[in-house]
Amino acid sequence: MSTHESNASHITLACFEVAGDCYALDVTQLREVVRWQAVTPLPRAPELIEGVIDLRGAIVPVVDLGRLLRGTRITPGKRTRIAIAEIDGLVVGLAVDAASEVVSADTQALCDPPALASQAGYDAARAVLRRPDASPILVVALDHVLECVYRSALPVEEGAAEPAHPAAAAEAARRAR
Repeated sequence: MSTHESNASHITLACFEVAGDCYALDVTQLREVVRWQAVTPLPRAPELIEGVIDLRGAIVPVVDLGRLLRGTRITPGKRTRIAIAEIDGLVVGLAVDAASEVVSADTQALCDPPALASQAGYDAARAVLRRPDASPILVVALDHVLECVYRSALPVEEGAAEPAHPAAAAEAARRAR
């Protein structure tokens, strides 16, 4: 399992609810989780950037994971959170319906997403955590999140059909390369 090789035999994942499903981020990519706060829209920003928040003096772009992963926007409420993550020096806020739990698991319980999904271009999850007494958890690939944001900034060619939702747009753009 080359994607998940590590010196450690355990991984710690922060789990979040998005549109009724459980997704996770490796805590090494997570800075913190903050309560929902109003997002200031950015005019002419890439489609997937909902806007920005001011987090203790730092301006952080916010991506709605519900919209990205499931095609439906997160509805702000008492449990809504923004997960502040970092990848390749970029800090991004990920809007989620709720923070649910922190899971520590043996890395042996991680597996690659199913081959059929991967071959069809699905790359939103970098791994799947198998759990003996519960549903599997998809570990979100932050590089995929950023790729989708970048792709949502590309102009749509005239006459081209619009994909069903942003993740499909990113996949269509990736295939066009």
